[in-house]
This record gives sequence, C-alpha cells and structure tokens, in this order.
Amino acid sequence: MKYCCKVNRQGSTVFETALVMPVYLLFVFVLLEFGHAMMVNNTIRSACRDGARIGTVEGTTTQMVQQRVEEVLASAVKPMHVQVFVKNANAFDVGDPPTSDKAIEELPDLELTEAETRQLFVVRAKVPYQEVAILPVNFPLVGPFLQELELTGQAFMRHE
Repeated sequence: MKYCCKVNRQGSTVFETALVMPVYLLFVFVLLEFGHAMMVNNTIRSACRDGARIGTVEGTTTQMVQQRVEEVLASAVKPMHVQVFVKNANAFDVGDPPTSDKAIEELPDLELTEAETRQLFVVRAKVPYQEVAILPVNFPLVGPFLQELELTGQAFMRHE
C-alpha cells in the first residue's frame, strides 16, 4: 500500500516573497544611498582641491576660489546648499592647530589677494546630507540616523 501525502503549498511563494522582498529592497536602497553619498563626498573633496589649486596663484581672489568650488560641485549638488570657506590656516604652522571641524571653520577669513607668499590657507566646503539624499530623510531605518550629517571636504595649500 502506497501512502501519498500531498501538502497544499499554494501561496507559500507569495508568503515567502512578502517576507523577503522588503528586506531586499531596503538593502538595495541603502546601497544606492551610500554609493551616492560617497560620490558626493568625493566630489566635494575634489572641488576643494581644485579651488585650493586656483588659490595658490597670485592675483586670484577668494571669490574666484569659491566660484570654482561651486562650479565643480554643481554636477552633484545645488550650489545654494553648499557653504564654501576660505580660511587663514597659519594656526597649523605655529602653536596648537585646531582639531575639530567647527574650529577650522572658526579660523579667520582670508582674502587671497592680500595673502603673503607661502601663507597656508584652507578651502573647506560642506553640504547637509539631507540636501543631497536620494531617499527622504524620514525613510525608515535610514533617514533618522542621517538627519544631522554633513558631507564635508577640505584642502590645505600655500599661497605662492
């Protein structure tokens, strides 16, 4: 005598998909968001380096450096969301240099046309993460942790 048990498994695929799909989609969205944030962060760093290189040349103004940084960043960030600083970084040559982001931003402003030869300066840019995010900052499991995050970049150079 042969016993055959047929188990009715209709709907198990739908149930498994309903369990797995949200986790999979969350993982994909987080990867996309992280990759985009890294791209923007690298663009900010590159823009600061480019602006600082321009600032090393005699006759360049601080306004020209800030415009160059905003031009480079325009491919990834709306310029109205970017803050660009050009600061006198002589504190790194003498005494106790600032160690926090806020302390660097509080360094004295520098007009590059008045800078001395070999004077150290910093070009710094920052943008709030929520202004460049793909996902809204209130997206579950991602947004609440990133609301206060700022993407920053900076470059130190000497005026020639």
